[in-house]
Amino acid sequence: MLGLTTAPAGGMGDLLPPLQYARAHSKDPEALLVNILLNIQKNQLDTALRDVNTLLDIKPNFKLAHLIRGDLLMSRAKPLTSFGDASGAESGKIADFRDEARVRLQRHLEQPPSGKIPKYLLQMQTEQRHAIVVDTSKSRLYLFENNNGEPRYISDYYITQGKAGAEKSREGDQRTPLGVYFVTSSLPVEKLADFYGVGAFPLNYPNEWDKRLGKSGHGIWLHGVPKDTFSRAPRASNGCVVLSNPDMTDLGKSLQIGLTPVIISDKVEWVSPEEWRSQRERFKGEIEAWRRDWESLDNERYLGHYSDKFSANGQDFSAFSSQKRLVHSGKSTLKINISDVSLFQYPGKENLMVVTFTQDYRSNNLNNVMKKRQYWQLENGQWRIMYEGAA
Repeated sequence: MLGLTTAPAGGMGDLLPPLQYARAHSKDPEALLVNILLNIQKNQLDTALRDVNTLLDIKPNFKLAHLIRGDLLMSRAKPLTSFGDASGAESGKIADFRDEARVRLQRHLEQPPSGKIPKYLLQMQTEQRHAIVVDTSKSRLYLFENNNGEPRYISDYYITQGKAGAEKSREGDQRTPLGVYFVTSSLPVEKLADFYGVGAFPLNYPNEWDKRLGKSGHGIWLHGVPKDTFSRAPRASNGCVVLSNPDMTDLGKSLQIGLTPVIISDKVEWVSPEEWRSQRERFKGEIEAWRRDWESLDNERYLGHYSDKFSANGQDFSAFSSQKRLVHSGKSTLKINISDVSLFQYPGKENLMVVTFTQDYRSNNLNNVMKKRQYWQLENGQWRIMYEGAA
């Protein structure tokens, strides 16, 4: 009746027993919805109607559930040929409801691969308690805990992305950006219009790499939904990542201002712990070599870690290298200590890393401590720094 399929779209783990995740007695709205959809597909319509009534008792503002209930009631009078037959709603809204039902059901039929890690979370610094990875192709947000340096899956949530999909490039394109971002602030409900729900957490779009590529726009947030809405369609925002209010409240407890990474990908890639550790150790070696060569005051070795395409703070590589040579000429001793290192691989790009750390700089004529961020890119088999600046 709903025009949905339970067949996996492929790629993310074995098909597991659906009722393990969606039991009829569950009070979780998504689990109840999945159970309803599965019962409809098995033509167990009375059971589905009972469960949808239970769901609406719990979440009376769940518009998709209201649509399904209308279909189920109408099915008692006549056969329904398509999703939303009973509603009289416009076709665009019906398509949105169909998409929401599809991606919610897909989550329960295609589990994240057991024992694997998103390739992007190479290293979280000690203070980063959690990390977020968003898969726009699945309308899903995954929450990971920092378990002694290794990411450990905690939970996941249905999300809404931009009306035009992903990969934002300009102001007003109604797309959600893809990249490595950080939560920059928390906007409490008291300071927000009802449209944003229980709270909002702005992200640092455009980040340093976005600006390098000439991308524009602003106001990309994680936020909730209006009080009269349980959830929005998979593609319904102006570019923000939107969650239901209960999910936003739950997720908000894990977000740290200035620390929590939010990695947005158009398709999450998962790797084994062995591959993850190998990549992490290789890249940590690159950072250590850069630190050691800087400390040596050997300009050629040190500047060899920077790309000819380097640019930051209005300087190209030529200006940057000239400045560094001048600074080093006045040094007799230099000690560099690097701590609180986080390493994140840029989604969709095999050859781009975002590195953030605390730098303790000690020399014969200057001492300082700063938070620094670098973007490293693989050029002709060699990792080189494309951008470097304060974080």
